[in-house]
Amino acid sequence: MSAAAEPTPGPRPARPPALLGVPLGVGFLLPALALVTLFLLVPFAWIVAVSFTNQSLLGGQAQFVGLANYARMFDQATWLPGGMGYSLVITGVFVLGSLAGQVGLGLLLALLFFRRRGVWREVVFTLVTLCWILPDVPIAFGWLSFLDRDFGLLNAVLGALHLGRPDWTLDHPLTAIILFNIWRGTAFSMLLFSAALEGIPPSYLEVASVSGARFTQQLRDIILPSIQAQLLSALVLITIWTFNTFGPFLITGGGPLNKTDIVAIHTYRVAFKFGDWGLGTSIAMVVMLLNLVLTGAYLLASRRGARDARA
Repeated sequence: MSAAAEPTPGPRPARPPALLGVPLGVGFLLPALALVTLFLLVPFAWIVAVSFTNQSLLGGQAQFVGLANYARMFDQATWLPGGMGYSLVITGVFVLGSLAGQVGLGLLLALLFFRRRGVWREVVFTLVTLCWILPDVPIAFGWLSFLDRDFGLLNAVLGALHLGRPDWTLDHPLTAIILFNIWRGTAFSMLLFSAALEGIPPSYLEVASVSGARFTQQLRDIILPSIQAQLLSALVLITIWTFNTFGPFLITGGGPLNKTDIVAIHTYRVAFKFGDWGLGTSIAMVVMLLNLVLTGAYLLASRRGARDARA
């Protein structure tokens, strides 16, 4: 018996004609490229160039100093209050405290209202989201009133419980800005985790409940693995945002005695208060490199997670 003849491939469908030719397409892109070059690439190149000079905010002829600004950033005095190293340590504590609070509180709220509808859910979600979207200045004034030693609500509650009336912005300034940042940014993780929890198939949790699994076991074996990608996104994005935030300046101004001199405030103080543009731009370059490292780690982890999910 002769083998059946293989079907011959038909003609390929004709590609639709291009709406725009190459010259016309490039012409449409040129205005966007010009704006990107003017407002992004040129300022970036200027910042890189200034970081190698002794440019001052007061003017004068700038001179090329090579890597002197970068060496000044990490000399022996850097670990003293007011130095870059000291600021990095303060920023590390600030980021870790804010990260634990925002992720933990956001996950707790998302779990409390998981698959629940009603007035309380809408009220809580609306209030938490308002804390996130309101402007920094009125929020900061509200927190200064809240933390006031003599007339603040927080000390009124603590005084009623006989727990003392501390001056938060003087005695515990770092704790004060961490609490402020947690209160300010919890909405992001709460909304992110709420959306992720909605994607868990109900049958998973129903089978676990029928099998007698406790909530902690369901959390460990089903919930957390199911929202692993969102957890990673929240950890990295909150770290980057907290690392670069300038909001605490409205609460403490970086004081007292540089105890809240996080990197964003330190850069502003060096560049605009002391007028040292050369050192300020070199600090900005180091901060940008740290952000690129964090972003690269996030992208690698995301790709690895997507590859594991497809496997």
